[in-house]
Amino acid sequence: MYSKKFGRILLGFYSHNTNVSSVIQRRPATCPFSWSSACKHRKQLLQRTTIVSSERSVLLCQMSSTQSASNTTVDPEEVRRFQALASKWWDEQGEFAALHSLNDLRVPFIRDNLMSLHSECQPGRPLGGLKILDVGCGGGLLTEPLARLGGHVLGVDPVENSISLARLHSSSDPELGGRLRYRACTVEELLGSEEDVRGEEKEAGEGPFDAVVASEVVEHLADLETFAFCCGHLIKPGGSLFITTINKTNLSYALAIVAAEQILRIVPQGTHDWDKFISPADLERLLEPHGFSVLTVRGMLYNPVTGSWCWSDNTEINYALHAVKAAEEPPHRQAEPEGRA
Repeated sequence: MYSKKFGRILLGFYSHNTNVSSVIQRRPATCPFSWSSACKHRKQLLQRTTIVSSERSVLLCQMSSTQSASNTTVDPEEVRRFQALASKWWDEQGEFAALHSLNDLRVPFIRDNLMSLHSECQPGRPLGGLKILDVGCGGGLLTEPLARLGGHVLGVDPVENSISLARLHSSSDPELGGRLRYRACTVEELLGSEEDVRGEEKEAGEGPFDAVVASEVVEHLADLETFAFCCGHLIKPGGSLFITTINKTNLSYALAIVAAEQILRIVPQGTHDWDKFISPADLERLLEPHGFSVLTVRGMLYNPVTGSWCWSDNTEINYALHAVKAAEEPPHRQAEPEGRA
């Protein structure tokens, strides 16, 4: 009952953009969580964010077209955390319940945007013929629905146990066999293998891809620059990049970490690190040097009472982003010599 009441408070807080301090003051005295320590920690995070943002700006200025994917997107601590949860991906009432219900938004978001760009899509299989990469696929919660829509989908994840579970789960549906594949690797390792086999015959589902999806992933990566670099090389010209993630705001700290992890226990405590959250504006600046133009940014709101998601005009907590890689320019015609008839 306390969880439901608190959920209603959060929804009202979000809808009316209530000041964070007003919610803090209404906290029951019996709550074991210390808001004073949270505020102190929040101040330290903001100070570190200023330093990190300055370093990121310098790094962006130093990037060039000859940059190589020499760094890694993998955070060992994140891998250990998801390794411990690998067996629970398909428990719709467990730790990943919110991701199961998120499919109600993210699958149509991906489908509709791809259909608007690819007129050859077929009714019944709207993603037919498209090659899609699901980065950080986990147990395949999003990978499978995309394959059922007709896409040739490759799911990659550095946690081998998650990939094993994803393969086992998809094996129960024989229709997915020819369109769905998994690999236990990082996105940079995939890019390296793509470079190795360039010019050779590839299996269906291998790159370059019409779309890359990274849903609830970038907030767990160690190096977003490397991630953006790899996406820029794995996606076809004119292809799409879909990202859902958490904004870096006061509200996201209060709800996505304090409320969701420490009070309501919607996700395991320690799942998110506020330092790794990124705003839509910063994400757009990160993607632009790699040839991407952001077309759509939409806010998403989770209702802890009903366990469902809905679209929102407010992007201060969760948001979905769709970016398109620039199409290759046609070769320029050589100018005719002057005086030639």
